[in-house]
Amino acid sequence: MAEAAEFQGRSPSPARRWLRRTASVITGVPLLAGLLCGPAAPSASAAESRAGARGVDVSLDTLTPSAPVKGDTLTVSGTVTNEGKETVSQGQVDLRVGPSVSSRGAIEAVSKRGAFTQDGDGTPVGGTYTFKIPRLAAGGSQDFSLAVPVDKLGLDEEGVYQLGVSLSGRTPGDTSDRVLGIERTFLPWQPDAAEKKTQFTYLWPLISSPHMSAQTGSDDQQTPVLDNEALAAELAPGGRLEQLVSLGAELPVTWVIDPDLLATVDAMTRSYQVKDGTATVAGKNQAVAKQWLSALDKAVQGHKIVALPYGDPDLASLAHRGKDVSGSLSHLQPATEVAETTVETILHVKPSVDFAWPVEGALDPSIVDVATSAGADKVIARSDSLHDDLSYSPTAARPIGGGTTAVVSDAFLSKAFAGDMTHAGDSTLAVQRFLAHTLTVTQQQPGKQRSIVVAPQRMPTVSQAQTMAGALRGLAAQRWTQPSDLVAAAAAKPDPRATTRVPSTARYPQQLRRQELPVQAFQEMKTTQDTLDNFKVILTAAYRVVTPFGNAINREMSTSWRGHPEPAQVYRAGVFQYLKSLTAEVQLIDKSDLTLSGRSATIPVTVQNRLLQGVDHLVLRLTSTKPTRLKLNGDSVVAQQPVRIDGGHSQSVKFTASANANGPVPMTAQLYTEDGKPYGKPMSFTVKVSEITPTVMLVIAGGVLLLVLAGIRMYTHRKRAAARDAAAQAETDAGNAADGSTADEAARDGSPEDEAGRPAPDGSPEDEPASDEASSERTTADESDEERAGRGPTAGSQDPGQPSDPTPDTGAQSTDPSGPGEKVDR
Repeated sequence: MAEAAEFQGRSPSPARRWLRRTASVITGVPLLAGLLCGPAAPSASAAESRAGARGVDVSLDTLTPSAPVKGDTLTVSGTVTNEGKETVSQGQVDLRVGPSVSSRGAIEAVSKRGAFTQDGDGTPVGGTYTFKIPRLAAGGSQDFSLAVPVDKLGLDEEGVYQLGVSLSGRTPGDTSDRVLGIERTFLPWQPDAAEKKTQFTYLWPLISSPHMSAQTGSDDQQTPVLDNEALAAELAPGGRLEQLVSLGAELPVTWVIDPDLLATVDAMTRSYQVKDGTATVAGKNQAVAKQWLSALDKAVQGHKIVALPYGDPDLASLAHRGKDVSGSLSHLQPATEVAETTVETILHVKPSVDFAWPVEGALDPSIVDVATSAGADKVIARSDSLHDDLSYSPTAARPIGGGTTAVVSDAFLSKAFAGDMTHAGDSTLAVQRFLAHTLTVTQQQPGKQRSIVVAPQRMPTVSQAQTMAGALRGLAAQRWTQPSDLVAAAAAKPDPRATTRVPSTARYPQQLRRQELPVQAFQEMKTTQDTLDNFKVILTAAYRVVTPFGNAINREMSTSWRGHPEPAQVYRAGVFQYLKSLTAEVQLIDKSDLTLSGRSATIPVTVQNRLLQGVDHLVLRLTSTKPTRLKLNGDSVVAQQPVRIDGGHSQSVKFTASANANGPVPMTAQLYTEDGKPYGKPMSFTVKVSEITPTVMLVIAGGVLLLVLAGIRMYTHRKRAAARDAAAQAETDAGNAADGSTADEAARDGSPEDEAGRPAPDGSPEDEPASDEASSERTTADESDEERAGRGPTAGSQDPGQPSDPTPDTGAQSTDPSGPGEKVDR
């Protein structure tokens, strides 16, 4: 029973450790006796071990078929490299079949074994199934290939066999051949279908790091803006995501998808922008995005899809760091809701959103609480977190309390391809080791069917994905496993002997804890969210801001930021700075200082809206810091006015002020939302009060009275001068009447003139107009001439007060005081 527990990485129980120590003491007695008797002669196998460690490397690049059956021919190929300093002669590559391994722990022990041992590595197949290398110089390499019928391998019982490829030969000074290098792997042998096949679920993750920014275009479609074009390289033929889709389309897998990736690629199928310094340029990878999305749409049809919360938030970071910052956990429920709609809208398949996937399946009670807070009732864990002290691998699903099911993935199988798989030799060994473990799991309890789940790394590389696909192809014959999906695995009947106890928080792996998002990160997210909440209430089209920034905050929590703290901080800062730039588009325009002369006046304050949408639900408050000098709206220290402005406009808000005393008064204007939260920065200016006192008013009234009296005096003087001129003119006309000849001549000429050349008086019979209208026009003309000449009416004019009297050259005077600001002509 200890084998499975030790394989999963769990420390054995105290009793088991005591038994081991006792056994060590007992077995150490003969060893001590041997040491006291002196060193023994080295055995032949020990000599071969030392020889085999002399620097000949054997690389096993291909092994086909990976799980042969009767009648097959096993083909292996690879390369031998002489890494020593001596030439190898009479070299020969052999295929060796060792004993079978009966447990998963034994598989790992063989994998870690170093030097060649005759007992452990078996005998070569020999005969014609060898590859000769007459000479291999120091530093030289030689490719090889062997094809051996399976019936020559001596495979008797079903199970996992050790398989080795060795190089034998001689170096200078050797008198016989010896094994100079060996590579070990495993060969699963199950020619017939097992009685009870293991239900086998493999998760196929489609997850990427965040690429979409919070910024969008100002058009109706809100053209998305990407931080870079790195995602296009992953989508292009041969790229990581392209390989995952093309490989997964042919495999029986459960797709695990981050909806943010789908949304980003879907946005790239249309017009989009890419950041280029402080500007943006048009994206050019629409065709690549369309091709990838179309391939994915076809690949997932008929398969189960699990949608992670939008942005794949780091549940462990939230549980350990984010819970101390208010509001952090509130993002999970909306992220889950938008995940379901995003996948269903883009892929036309309804996903399951009941699963939460903490990093590497590591659990503690706080992580379970956070994972289930958004509605998930199933948590994908791993067997190195929930240890089972059993001799076999139990079914993955088991209840852990509170109505939550833990789906415990197999630790080794999940980590089997996490290493560097770029070299063919590493990939081949990983596949054979993986297949060996799966067959061993089935043979642990051949009469009892179990359900096993594999949850690989979140973002496999191209080589890792190709190796994973190769391993699953090795299971395609379904001789000991049977494909299943995650939903079915979670519903499988739990093993009553499997552990259901979640490890304590203290046992959470320190390596994973060091990679978590810091508390500061969640504080920055809260600042962004608070700013967004304060901003959205004033917008008439808030959805244009809430959706992109809400999704951006989800991306800030992404699991993909683990191990990348600097890019994570840069992304958070970019989101916040862009939001602040938008909020600053609604602002108060700075005012210069004002001077208030008088007891009352109007103070204007201008609010500017440079957004493309209108703003509402704002209040502008103006505060007088010295109410003894200046009050607002009658008798108030603070006055406020509602603000509503269309996009791209400004509004002048006016406040009535009343002065009580002279002196400067600092004023503060501040915008507020309707719920009383300050919006933007306050604006300050000074009003200089210069009050008009009663004494000043008396002086002004006296000045006005003097002006009126002067006007009356001028008017009287002009009337008297006009009367004297009229009398003088009458005397002149009487003298002219006595001179008949002169008068007759003037009448004949039609243009009478006096001696001074002035026109005849208007009152003469000869000049009487033909009509009243003509007389009126002429009188008006004469009056204009008189006004221009500065003289009174001519002789013959009617008495003052009659209709034909000349119009006075000044208007009627008013005794009322002039209005404020009125200009007075003098």
